[in-house]
Amino acid sequence: MSAATDPVANAAREKSTGILVTVGAYLLWGILPLYFLTLAPTGAWEVVAWRVLLSFVFCLLLLAATRGWRRLGAIIADRRLLLLTGLAGLLIYVNWQVFVLATLSGHVVETSLGYFINPIGTVLLGVFVLHERLRRLQWAAVGIAAVAVAVIVVAHGSFPWIALTLAASFGTYGLVKKKIGPSVDATSGLTLESFWLIPIAVVILVVVGHSGGITVGSVGPVHTLLVAFTGVATAVPLLLFAAGTRRIDLSLVGMFQFITPVMQFLTGWAILGEPMPPERWAGFALVWVAIVVFVVDLLLQRRRRP
Repeated sequence: MSAATDPVANAAREKSTGILVTVGAYLLWGILPLYFLTLAPTGAWEVVAWRVLLSFVFCLLLLAATRGWRRLGAIIADRRLLLLTGLAGLLIYVNWQVFVLATLSGHVVETSLGYFINPIGTVLLGVFVLHERLRRLQWAAVGIAAVAVAVIVVAHGSFPWIALTLAASFGTYGLVKKKIGPSVDATSGLTLESFWLIPIAVVILVVVGHSGGITVGSVGPVHTLLVAFTGVATAVPLLLFAAGTRRIDLSLVGMFQFITPVMQFLTGWAILGEPMPPERWAGFALVWVAIVVFVVDLLLQRRRRP
């Protein structure tokens, strides 16, 4: 039997590919804060507006290259799927806008907190929306994370609205994508999500144009090229993530997802010099303990699986 027809070899190859592209997606998401900082003097609202429009353009080019118009047409013909892509679009817009606002206002560390607690928030959504049961270690992780948020609120004296908004929006986005299921491929899904957001992006650009002026095209060719690349920078990690999750277990995806917040935390604290007083370290330490409990639960479940 040749390597090309050996099912074991094929499965191993698929798993290796899945690991590589999933890790690649999380690495790209991890460096996004530094990328957005290079877009100055473009403000957060204008950045996200261009991100929406250029993601749509990039997805159209991908559909043309892969001849995916038939798949797109089938989704448009299904009213339920079409409305769900609209809901997914609104949720990912909230996530994008809050993330870029936080990044450009010196709150990269808090964005990392949002993505650290995102998997625990996703578990809670599974309980309250999908009526799933939590295992003991999952309950322990949720409890520790709740204490961590309380410590940050009480001791640090600030409500982590950025972190909680990012966790809630991305977690709910994932829930909607789960509802959509395999009926919507990654490229078609992102195309429609971006399409629904075009009116919002156009209104933002009109308001920005009237209030202070559009920066794209007025700063220099390198800056214009960097802004134009936002469509690619948005779409590529999402497409890599979709390709990876189809090839590997969700438990592996769950462990890899901490690559992004670790990189964001190090970017904010070590590179950008954002403040980390002792009480904030205490809150983050508790979050990291919750993550360790969460990952241990995932590993135990993998071991018990036949």
